[in-house]
Amino acid sequence: MDHDLIVIGAGPGGYIAAIRAAQLGLSVACIDEWSRDDGGPAPGGTCTNVGCIPSKAMLQSSEHYEHIGHGMAEHGIEVGSVKLDLARMLARKQQVVRQNNDGILYLFKKNKVKFLHGRAAFAAKVDGGFEIEVSGADKATLRARHVIVATGSRPRALPGVEFDEKRVLSNTGALALQKVPERMGIIGAGVIGLEMGSVWRRLGAKVTVLEALPEFLGAADAQVAKEAMKQFTRQGLDIQLGVKIAEVKPAAKNGPVKLRYADAKGAEQTLEVDALMVSIGRVPHTEGLQLDKVGVKTDERGFVVVDGDCRTEVPGVWAIGDVVRGPMLAHKAEEEGVAVAERLAGQKPHVDFNTVPWVIYTSPEIAWVGQTEQALKAAGRAYKSGSFPFMANGRARALGDTTGFVKMLSDATTDEILGVHVIGPMASELIAEAAVAMEFKASAEDIARICHAHPTLSEAMKEAALATDGRTLNF
Repeated sequence: MDHDLIVIGAGPGGYIAAIRAAQLGLSVACIDEWSRDDGGPAPGGTCTNVGCIPSKAMLQSSEHYEHIGHGMAEHGIEVGSVKLDLARMLARKQQVVRQNNDGILYLFKKNKVKFLHGRAAFAAKVDGGFEIEVSGADKATLRARHVIVATGSRPRALPGVEFDEKRVLSNTGALALQKVPERMGIIGAGVIGLEMGSVWRRLGAKVTVLEALPEFLGAADAQVAKEAMKQFTRQGLDIQLGVKIAEVKPAAKNGPVKLRYADAKGAEQTLEVDALMVSIGRVPHTEGLQLDKVGVKTDERGFVVVDGDCRTEVPGVWAIGDVVRGPMLAHKAEEEGVAVAERLAGQKPHVDFNTVPWVIYTSPEIAWVGQTEQALKAAGRAYKSGSFPFMANGRARALGDTTGFVKMLSDATTDEILGVHVIGPMASELIAEAAVAMEFKASAEDIARICHAHPTLSEAMKEAALATDGRTLNF
């Protein structure tokens, strides 16, 4: 065999799996087809190239733009006219992406992972392993005892409406618009739709978000979702729920995209936009892998079928990340990648999906881990709830951002933390404490007894823990 392990895909799950396996002494090759504009390799998958990383760069830049234009006066800072240089903003975004690409290539070299730039496909089963064909820049035929499929996902298109990435956009096109559209439509009020809607609204677009579901952010805690809806509406996002799309007419050259839809009351509405982003979910990316040549199965939705340890029914073939069941989150893919690598080395790791945090990087940020209050009610589980508003937090006041709150849910009898929900400043960072606590089966009392630095936003977590017992100190 050429290698102990071949990893197909160098997204967050794939490259992390390759590195961890190499650290454990395995001979590893990783194959990925993402390319830069100049044709060079761009490892990192959707997350690095057209997802998590560039969207955060644009969110940060657009937030600076909005804050300078509208939020400096209260700090005693007078600002003149603010000018947007979108080309430079996009160039910075690409620079951040490239730094991450280069970082992954460096890590491969450091950990002695063989990287091939190309498209991989199963060729055959062979004695003791599998044969993989690589087409593209690094054309090759490789053999390995084990293969990890980590090919990620791709955006789901509306039936009959293809992405042209100029007028009808996926996340890829939404991150690369060369000018700010006057009117932007977004179909889907999920994480990606809200983040991209926030970016372009801050930069000057009138944004309309059309969501098919009758509830806003149904996966989040209902109290958090209600607050988020209030804040986003106040900012200027036009969010319409319970919408049924009837027709989308892609734009003629330089013309608007026209939509017909029924609103929540069933009344027919029309909308014309200069750019339409379709964000209605993602589907597993398995095209061209030739899984059938080795007997790997996919389910009715296209996901590779695996067990709880990411094994397929074919011994030696594993699959992780967006291409398998579970939440489509980069950090979930990373944990699965590490776990599979360690299993190959004879270890017994565990990934707990109940403590995987979720984050929406809007302003206010939204983050949660564990159960929502509505889920606990539906399950009939007795619980306690405590919350603490950022308006009562000294650091939030000093920052000038007192939107939102921290909410903690704990078992009514044992006090074990069951879920934590944050909407407000730096929620993405604050949620880590809750995830650690839940991983160690901590109680709300444990958090309440831990000394938190003052003044910090993290004190809101302590106060929410105190609130489950009705004894907040600062509210």
